[in-house]
Amino acid sequence: RHIPRRVPRWMRAARRLLSRLAFSTPPPRASTDPSPGAGPTAAGSLLTPTRRRHARSTHYVGDPMATADDSTSTRPTPPAPEDATPATKLKSWDFFRSMGSPKYHVAPMVDQSELAFRELCRRHGATCAYTPMIHARLFVEDLKYRKEIFTTHINDRPLLVQFCANDPDMLLAAASIVAPHCDGVDINFGCPQRIAKRGRYGAFLMDDWTTVHDLIHKLDQNLSVPVTAKIRVYDDLETSVKYAKMVEAAGAQLVAVHGRTREQKRAADVRANWAFIAEIKKALRVPVLANGDIRTRGEADACLEATGADGVLSAEPLLENPSLFSNPPMYEPTDPSVPLPVEGDVNCALLHEYLEITRTHQTPLRMVKGHVHNMVGSWLKEFTDLRDWLNRTPHSEMTVDKLQAWTKELQGRVNLVKRNEGRVRPIPKKSERQLAREAAEAAKEAAIEEQAREEDAVAALDAKKQKMEHASAAPDTPPAVVEAVAN
Repeated sequence: RHIPRRVPRWMRAARRLLSRLAFSTPPPRASTDPSPGAGPTAAGSLLTPTRRRHARSTHYVGDPMATADDSTSTRPTPPAPEDATPATKLKSWDFFRSMGSPKYHVAPMVDQSELAFRELCRRHGATCAYTPMIHARLFVEDLKYRKEIFTTHINDRPLLVQFCANDPDMLLAAASIVAPHCDGVDINFGCPQRIAKRGRYGAFLMDDWTTVHDLIHKLDQNLSVPVTAKIRVYDDLETSVKYAKMVEAAGAQLVAVHGRTREQKRAADVRANWAFIAEIKKALRVPVLANGDIRTRGEADACLEATGADGVLSAEPLLENPSLFSNPPMYEPTDPSVPLPVEGDVNCALLHEYLEITRTHQTPLRMVKGHVHNMVGSWLKEFTDLRDWLNRTPHSEMTVDKLQAWTKELQGRVNLVKRNEGRVRPIPKKSERQLAREAAEAAKEAAIEEQAREEDAVAALDAKKQKMEHASAAPDTPPAVVEAVAN
């Protein structure tokens, strides 16, 4: 009588044991690259109980990250999250090699480098990714913001979580929350936007080296995972190198350098200064990543060669072409000097794939629509009715199914244009809404002009009347003069 009850207990125990063993090997990562100071270490690392719980609670669909077989390669093993301390965490090149020495990075982008987009980029060549820039204080104090801005899963690695802050204690509190779920925490010293100026963070801390040092040093001394930094250059090389060396000395274990100054906000206006990045790379002892003018895989490799950097980041170009790092490329542009926007229906296929990913990884609609505009926005300048639907449909009525049907319609039109006209780039045209707006503006201008003519005419009459009254009031004015004034 007791046997039937004992067997199920034994079987349940066996299942629990097998489940733990099944999660004892980490997911595959990018193949390792030789880097300075490499030495023999134990390969792989055990997935900790913390990560096992996270893996079971998060669904994942699609192929795992495409990588080379690195079963025989050697890399340092980071400590398990529950065992990690500031004293045991990996440093510099050991840290970089523990991530697989990744070369091709998804740059941190506000509301755009979220989990679903990172997954899409990883499927197409990216070997490391940053989260969107996260506001440290909001992350600590606002639970709703925290749940929306930071999502991850077991295959979302290597991963660097980026924060903006100007208070070391608040930054440490925020970073401590994500430390068990990432490879490192990055500090944003590169954002040049107005909101960063008002909040006194990002590139506007370049005027306050003491705060920059304190933020990095606080995490380096107290956080259980390595701290990294993303910076910009100054107008002169000497200050740029000195600044980067200060960031390294404060405790940054990896430095990403954007080759533009704080004032050079628009990438289209000025080329990134790869020469400055090359000099910074020579001056630092930690791994250096290059950022700026990375629009294709070929340009990424050219940047690596020109700067000597250990990896590259791409931001806006990657939004337009999530397959930017793919090798071989998903498409070859007709004019290699103008690789963007992506030609033909390539991005329609990528958009379908992205939307499928969002079925598994819930994504705020504003982020989804942002990616839709970035990926196929050039064609929406021609098919303005599709753009109007996207812009006018209430969020409550917009679903993944509707967006995929919309994408299928767009893809059909793009292919029809190619078949009938032989072109793979859109011809922008004005929508009915634009025409109506222009007509309204023209009518307004005409009304303003008519009002101005009317006011001028009234003013002329008033002036004439005043002259007549003045002439009539004069006692010795001849009647002929008064009549002449009236006429």
